[in-house]
Amino acid sequence: MTSPTGPDRARARAAWLRAFHDAREQARTLVCFPHAGGTAGHYFPLSAALAPDVHVLAVQYPGRQDRCAEPAFEDLSLLADEIAGLLAAARPPAAPVLFGHSMGALIAFETAARLEHRYGAAPAGLIVSGMQAPYHRKAPRLSGDGEEAALEALLTLGGTDPAVLAHPELRAMILPALRSDFRASAAYRPGSSPSLLSCPIAAWKGRDDEVAESDVGAWSEYTISAFHTQDFDGGHFYLDGFPPPIVQAVRTAVIRQTGSLAHSPTRTDT
Repeated sequence: MTSPTGPDRARARAAWLRAFHDAREQARTLVCFPHAGGTAGHYFPLSAALAPDVHVLAVQYPGRQDRCAEPAFEDLSLLADEIAGLLAAARPPAAPVLFGHSMGALIAFETAARLEHRYGAAPAGLIVSGMQAPYHRKAPRLSGDGEEAALEALLTLGGTDPAVLAHPELRAMILPALRSDFRASAAYRPGSSPSLLSCPIAAWKGRDDEVAESDVGAWSEYTISAFHTQDFDGGHFYLDGFPPPIVQAVRTAVIRQTGSLAHSPTRTDT
């Protein structure tokens, strides 16, 4: 896709990147990437809790909600191409931290790689949640192309109220994007962009999630800077609703990663 310019770029940015709350002039920027089937609105509670000190931008993927008329992407690398291009064109005063959960972790990582290696605009940091490191992914957790397989996978992960999926109209709204996201996650292979980052990485998981500790720890292989791991009470969707402990963890990670840019790269595993 050709990069938009002028007014078209502004419209594209507004479509892809949603800001829910005002922020201070010198606020740090956090760009959030939803999980499979997720929307930008998932990050509204986090934005509310961090404003005005952190400016939260949430990515709205095509094929859902107000973008339902657009075809959903079935290639995570192409998604990262689009998002990285918009972020690089914006050139904010300070580099953002990228935060992705589950499928969103892979897109955030690929976006970070493009920002650094394609645009020379490395992010300040990367937070990845609920996802194995790219080269440590085994059989994709989100598989199955049929409706029932997609719904079963979503219910197993615990990310959606079963009552919502039992409603025919809501199911019809959710399923097309969900199935496309599942296909994109299953087809994802790393390596479309150089993957070693100069920014710090924080890798998180729920204690009851099926993602192995070693596969989360393997994210350390993707940075020459600081690396931190942390786990939280709960399963795959431990961060749903962004309760205070999760908000505080995000705030701490953003401050740590943006502050670390003034220092020489170090590694600290916790």
